[in-house]
Amino acid sequence: MEGNVIRESWMNVNRYLPTAMLLLVAIFWGTSYGIGKEALLFTTVVVFLVIRFLMTTLVLLPIVIYQRNYRNWTSVLPTGVVLFLIFVCETYGIKNTTASNAAFLISLFVVFTPVIEWVVNKKKPSNQLFLLSFISIAGVFLLTNNNINQLKMNIGDALMLMAALLRGAMVVYTKKIMVDKEVDPILITMVQASVVSVLSIILLFSINGTEFIQLIPVEPSFWFLIMYLVLFCTVFAFYAQNYSVQKMSPTRVSILMGSEPIFGALFAFLWLSESFSMLQMAGATLILIVTFMVTKNKT
Repeated sequence: MEGNVIRESWMNVNRYLPTAMLLLVAIFWGTSYGIGKEALLFTTVVVFLVIRFLMTTLVLLPIVIYQRNYRNWTSVLPTGVVLFLIFVCETYGIKNTTASNAAFLISLFVVFTPVIEWVVNKKKPSNQLFLLSFISIAGVFLLTNNNINQLKMNIGDALMLMAALLRGAMVVYTKKIMVDKEVDPILITMVQASVVSVLSIILLFSINGTEFIQLIPVEPSFWFLIMYLVLFCTVFAFYAQNYSVQKMSPTRVSILMGSEPIFGALFAFLWLSESFSMLQMAGATLILIVTFMVTKNKT
C-alpha cells in the first residue's frame, strides 16, 4: 500500500515537473532582458556572446564527460547553429529596440510554433492550443504596450521578429531529434552551447581580430550579471527547455515559456520602479489564464 502511494506521488511529480521547470524558465528569461541590456553597457554584443556561451560550455562539459553518454551528439549540431542565429538576432535586437517591443516581438514565437509544428510534423495542434496561443499574444501586447502607437518597426524589432521565428523552429526541431534519436537533454544543451561558442569566436575574430582582448570587461558587476545569465538563463533554461520538449508538445512548451513577459514586467516594476498600469494588469491576467489552462491540458 505504501509503495503504491510513493509510486503515485512520484508519477505526479514527473507529470508536473516539466511545467514547473518551464515556468522557472519564463521567470529567468523575463529578467534576462534587463540584465542583458545592462551587461551590454560593458562590452560588444559578440564579446558578450562568446563569454556567455563559453562559460556555459565549461560548466556543462564535466557533467557530460562524467555521464559518458555521447550517443547521437552529431544530430544536435544543426540546432546549435539555429541557437547561434537566435542569440545574434536577439542580442542585437535588444540593443536596438525598447524592452517592451523586444518582449512583445520575441513572444510571437508562441504563434509561430504551432504553425511550424504543423508543417514539420504534419500534425495539426488542437484548435484549443491555437486559440490559447493567440490569446497569449493578445495578453503580451497589452502587457508591453500602453499606447498602441508605440510599436514602430525598426532594425531591432525586425531582428527580434526573426529571433521569434527561429525560436519556434528550434523547439520543433529539438523535439524531432529527441523523439527520433533519443539524445540526452544535458548533452543537447552542451552541444548547442559549444556550437554557439565556436561560431561566436569565429565572428569575434572576423570583426575585431586579436584586439578583442581589450573589449573583455574587468568590472566585477559585469561578471555578476554574466554569472546570473549563464547559470540561470542559459544552463538551467536550455536544459529545462530540452527536457520539457521531450515530455510535451512543442506548442505547449512555447505557450508556457510565452509567459515570460509577465515576469519581465514584474521585475521592471519591483527592481526598476517602472509603472504597472491597469492595461498591463489585464494583459498579465490573460497570460496567467492561458498558462493555467495549458497546465491542465494534456494535449
